[in-house]
This record gives sequence, structure tokens and C-alpha cells, in this order.
Amino acid sequence: MASQRQKMRIAAALVKIEEQKKRRRSLWTRDWILRRKEKGAFANLVQELIAEDPPGFQNYCRLSVTECETLLNLIGPQISKKNTRFRESISAKERLMVTLRFLATGDSYRTLMYEFRIADSTLSLLIPEVCKAIAGLRNQFIKLPATPEEWKIIADEFNKLWNFPHCIGALDGKHIVMQAPSNSGSFYFNYKHTHSIVLMALVDANYRVIYADVGANGRISDGGVFRQCSLHEQIESENLNLPRASPLAGRERNTPFVMVADDAFALSKTLMKPYPATGASGAHRIFNYRISRARRIVENFFGHIAQRFRILRKPLMVGPHSADYIVTAICVLHNFLRDRNSNICDFDSEDGETHELRGGSWRSEAAIENTYFPLQRGQNNSSARTPRQIRDEYKDYFISSEGEVPWQYKFI
Repeated sequence: MASQRQKMRIAAALVKIEEQKKRRRSLWTRDWILRRKEKGAFANLVQELIAEDPPGFQNYCRLSVTECETLLNLIGPQISKKNTRFRESISAKERLMVTLRFLATGDSYRTLMYEFRIADSTLSLLIPEVCKAIAGLRNQFIKLPATPEEWKIIADEFNKLWNFPHCIGALDGKHIVMQAPSNSGSFYFNYKHTHSIVLMALVDANYRVIYADVGANGRISDGGVFRQCSLHEQIESENLNLPRASPLAGRERNTPFVMVADDAFALSKTLMKPYPATGASGAHRIFNYRISRARRIVENFFGHIAQRFRILRKPLMVGPHSADYIVTAICVLHNFLRDRNSNICDFDSEDGETHELRGGSWRSEAAIENTYFPLQRGQNNSSARTPRQIRDEYKDYFISSEGEVPWQYKFI
């Protein structure tokens, strides 16, 4: 009996030893990672760029030295970690730098591990955390106008710069491809047969985002994406505090303030889209040219962020929540940089005399539609009489003496 108990104790001890072996790390960390402070990219290349080549530094992480310092002051408290008695934490500045490099290149965690000498398992936690902190600045940098006067400022800018009166923003959306989330089935499966989330953005006349909705699953019909976002809810409940409808210059009929969009959206009292191209008359083609000229703003926004933050040119190899933080952070960074007139590529422009389009530098790059593509065009469903009357009022205005621009007839 005693020997049996002894055998049981020995067996239990052996099991315990095996469990300890499984739990015990064979290596706490690699020796070459431990030399991060001496030989990592942050300690060497980044410091050299700051001291010797500021434009190179801006190309490296897409922000200037001053912009990095300003951003660090804004999010530093959220991303700083305390040292422990076992190891010294990664500094907030280094955390921000590796995150900006990740957004600028779309490199994998494994690639960044060899560059910055930070374990990829650490990066997989660190980078989404920093993106979440940047996304937390959303209410500071992405704001819908709160009063009719603020909306009128945007409308005046659209009329001044793009000859489209009563326009309060250009609206569009993009599918952003990501790896198929585990156990998600076809929830994120889109019409291009990939998995994606949708970025819906409303942009003002100066390329600033005034509304962004991130995270709708790609399976939803593209018209449904807009119907489910909070902007549509505020429009329907009339909580946007838009200015009162008033006549266009030289006209008599009251015309509401509207957003401009493409065929992916449904025509409504506050959302204008082009006439169907098939069989369009001359006046209809003029309207289509004028609305496409105004909504070129949002096209430039999407092209600009994809050129600056090239992670958008590759499938996001992260889960849906991390993808939301990444895309929201990019929108915040775009406005943060627009406030400082910081551009690394050109927007579209027009010749001062002929008004021929000069495409921005983002247009000359290789097509990226496989990972960053537009909403699917909707069907030409009939709309209510009132929205069609509003569109007709704009059409008539654009061919009137008060609303026409002399070059419009050569572009139809």
C-alpha cells in the first residue's frame, strides 16, 4: 500500500516537472534584440535623419520632426509605460516612431522587428495601442460643423473654389481590404470577393475630413453603409443644424444645402448625384461635369492618404478592431497635417486659363484597386419628385447667366 502511494507521488512529481518545462521559456529574449538601444533603427538611423536630413526623416515616417514632437505631446501620456524591475520600457517616442513607420510602409510586424529590434509579439500589441491613442484625438481633429454659420463657411468655400453653391461637403467611401477575420464567415466578404471594412468620409472644400465613419463590414450593400452611419441618422432627424434653404443666385426657388456624391448613393434632398450618363442631354452633362468637379475633393482625399500612408495599399493583416483604429488614426493624422499645410504629394489642380485638369501626383502611381477600392455603383432607381426637382434646379442654374462658368461647355 505504501509503495503504491509512493508511485503515485513520483508520477505526480513527474507531471509537475513536465508542466514546468512547458511553461519555462527556453529564451527570455534574443540577444540581438537586447542590443536595441545601441543598434536599433530608433537609436541610429532615426537620430541621424533628425540631425542630418530632416526631409529624409519626413519621408521616413511621413511627419516632420516638429509634427512628431507635437503629436507626441498630445498622446504621450496615453502610450507611456512604466519601467519594471525586470526591464526598462520602450519609450513613448520610440513607440510612436515605429507606429508611424508601420503606417507609412505597411511593413509586417516581422519586418519591423528586424529594423527596430522589437519583438513582433510586442509590436502586435504596441502598434494598435498607439493607433488607438491617435484615434482618440478624433473629436479634436474631425468635427462636423455645429451651427448654420459654420456650414455656410464650408458652402462659401465650395462656391469660391469649385463653383458649386450650397455644397456642404463631398461624400464617398472606400473598401479597405483586410485578412479574413477568424470565425467571421462571409460577414466582411465584399463584391470584389475579398474581406473589407468601409471608410465613409465627408470632406470640405480644403480637403479636410469633417466626418468619418469606419468599420462597416464589406458585405453590406454600399448604399446600406451610408444608411447605417450616424451622419445619415442626423440628416433624417434634422439634427445637423444646416442653414435654411434659400434661392441660388438669380433664382427664385428655395434650394437646400446639399452634399455631392457619385452613383453609389441614392439621390435625396440633401445628397446630389449625377444624372444617368445614358442618353443625357447637354444640360444634364453640364450638371454632371460641375458635380464631378466638386466631388473631386473627396477623390483627392482618398488618393492622398493612400500615397502618404501606404499601409492602405496592402491588405491589413490585423483584426477588425485594430483595423478600425488604424484607419481612424490615418484620418486624424490627415487633418492634423492639413492644419499645418503639410503635404507630401500634390492634389489635383486646374490650369488657370484653360481649366484643364492637372492630376495630383497620387494619380500617377500604380493602381491600387485590389486593396483600396470604391463603393459599388448603385442601380438607377427612381427617386422622389422633390430630390429630382432640386437636382433640376441646380441643372438650370448651371446653364443660367448667373451660374454658368465659361469653360464648362468644352468638358461635356
